[in-house]
Amino acid sequence: MRPQALVTGGAQGIGRAVAETLAAQGWQVVAADRDEAALGWVTDHADTVTGAVIDVTDAHDITRVLDAMPAPDVVVNCAGIAAQLLPLKQIERGAFEQMLRVNTGGTFLVAREAARRMQGGAIINIASRGYLGGAGAAHYVASKAAVVGMTRAMAVELRWRGISVNAVAPGMVETRMIADFTPGMRERLTRLEPSGTALQPDTIAGAVGYLASPAGRALSGQVLLVDGGKSLGVYPC
Repeated sequence: MRPQALVTGGAQGIGRAVAETLAAQGWQVVAADRDEAALGWVTDHADTVTGAVIDVTDAHDITRVLDAMPAPDVVVNCAGIAAQLLPLKQIERGAFEQMLRVNTGGTFLVAREAARRMQGGAIINIASRGYLGGAGAAHYVASKAAVVGMTRAMAVELRWRGISVNAVAPGMVETRMIADFTPGMRERLTRLEPSGTALQPDTIAGAVGYLASPAGRALSGQVLLVDGGKSLGVYPC
């Protein structure tokens, strides 16, 4: 029997790349997402990937999906939202709370319900380089910084049950999230990338694949920054 993996946000972008990478590495994958239509890609991988509709902010929905599959060996929390860059004074409370509800609360609920069923394995949370801070995204930064904090807290608690918990913090990645940015915003962000371009989802999926592997599970409570070195914060003269 192939080991079992659950990937939220699995319809597209990083989540889809992770699901395809894990399937290629021998995992039986459940790709879960709110967008049922976008999950149509799984039909081309029917032997190794199945789709499931999920709302990661709804504990009952999460339970339904987990109860329909064998206990997962690996859980990857990719589901999340982003937003246009806005100065602090323009961020509405509702937008702030929605960011926390999806990015932080969704990660917490999926990890909690999965951990209740897991017998060892790995939980991998997708954070963001943004957790280090940045102008114009206080609500997004807060949600991802909380994911990093939760990752470390979960790692401390779950290590005694043989479950590693780590986070991958991507830099700018070519996904639908940044496709929705204005051209000016994309240009400003791209100029700051050491490579001069956004990363591809497969690059992030490779890091996740490593953390899901037996070797990667020797790490726990770590944040793996995959951002081309931008987080070093040193620029040429």
